[in-house]
Amino acid sequence: MTNLALEVTDLQAWHDDAHVLHNVNFNAAPGEAVTLLGRRGSGRSTALRALLGLTVKRSGSIRIHGAESIHLPASKITHLGVGYCFEDYNIIADLTCEENLLLPPSTEDTLGGGMSLAEIYELLPYLEERRDSLGTHFSRGGQQILAIARILRSGANILLLNKTSEDLTPVVTRTLASMITTLKEKGYAIVLVDQNEQFSAPLADRFYVMDHGHIIDHFEAAELSAKKGVLNALNA
Repeated sequence: MTNLALEVTDLQAWHDDAHVLHNVNFNAAPGEAVTLLGRRGSGRSTALRALLGLTVKRSGSIRIHGAESIHLPASKITHLGVGYCFEDYNIIADLTCEENLLLPPSTEDTLGGGMSLAEIYELLPYLEERRDSLGTHFSRGGQQILAIARILRSGANILLLNKTSEDLTPVVTRTLASMITTLKEKGYAIVLVDQNEQFSAPLADRFYVMDHGHIIDHFEAAELSAKKGVLNALNA
């Protein structure tokens, strides 16, 4: 596959003194969403953190739009176009939705600039309806949507989304699914970690199955139903 947005080769990573990831390989092209599947503790979240340089040690190769990033700090990696939606979302509670959206620094020099407020509101009418609401008034799902929108404002074009649909209302889940579909059409590359196959299956182009820090299988979206046995065994 050519013109990859993200190419991970023989990635190894450590958390504290534990060797968590072992020779992990996967990739994503512009306009693709890939999902990392596996039981809790399989290394999926560590894989996302390793991509952004947030593990204590890592080795192998992580090429972002062709540029090697394995030895770069997180601050440099973000300027290559990678955005990570942290689990706590980092929403400023006493600022409005729109004030939160105005916080990300400009990355115009390195990424060509992020989405404007008008583009964000066109993509996510959910936020436009709440533009004057304080962060304290947002549900957990609403905070997640706002956090992703802030990443889009920064100019990132590779999105790392962890536990995207966990414990969300149907309305918020549909909003997120619609957003991801549109972003794929716009050429964004997306890496999902999500336990909800009903959410990720219609969105993902490819799946990578992780177990004990290894990629043990990978397959295209069309093969998902044929792989149910493998996935059921992991969840047993």
